[in-house]
Amino acid sequence: MKKYRSIFIFLFALLISFQVYAQPFIEEISNFKVRDAIAFPKEKATLFVGSSSFRLWKDIESYFPDRVIINRGFGGSTINDVIKYENEIIFPYNPSCIVIYCGENDIANDQNVDGKVVFERFKKLYSDIRSKFAEIPIIYISMKPSPSRWHLQEQYQEGNYLISKFLSENKNSHYIDVWSSMLKDDGMPNEKLFVEDLLHMNKAGYDIWGEIINNNFAMIEKE
Repeated sequence: MKKYRSIFIFLFALLISFQVYAQPFIEEISNFKVRDAIAFPKEKATLFVGSSSFRLWKDIESYFPDRVIINRGFGGSTINDVIKYENEIIFPYNPSCIVIYCGENDIANDQNVDGKVVFERFKKLYSDIRSKFAEIPIIYISMKPSPSRWHLQEQYQEGNYLISKFLSENKNSHYIDVWSSMLKDDGMPNEKLFVEDLLHMNKAGYDIWGEIINNNFAMIEKE
């Protein structure tokens, strides 16, 4: 009997492992659902969606004290991952605006993905959001100049340019440039803004983001 019980436990664990492998972010998405079930976010909040640059912004609320923040950054997600889980991390809410940071991993994870591909993926996400939220501001934070990915900087800048141009041509759509503020005088990435992996930001990096985003919030609200 113990033998069969051990086999059952092994097979169950294997099934769970397969589900996590097949859907690598399912645990984080499930955690969002649990948190929503316990205390569903207020309406008209500012919704942040995207990759780990948002996920690791643990004190994000302190940078925007006058706003209710919903942070739905997860893992090392790509734009396609955000699209895949948009019914879980975007559409359940009724936000006042949506802030997006994603695209960096798309390029870093696949040598066949360049700035143009990121742009096409972003347009799909943008269209999906607009189908549900026709009027609210959609804000895209530029891909940042991570020192560990500086060899990909041309692809990042291409994607940033295409997305910024697209957003400038659409109503209630905004592009926030953090790239230039994270460079040194010589045009190279400022390593002092990053933790040891030279990919994710430290407090100094988030301080820059917080100031730039707040300034843009103020301008958007005046429009």
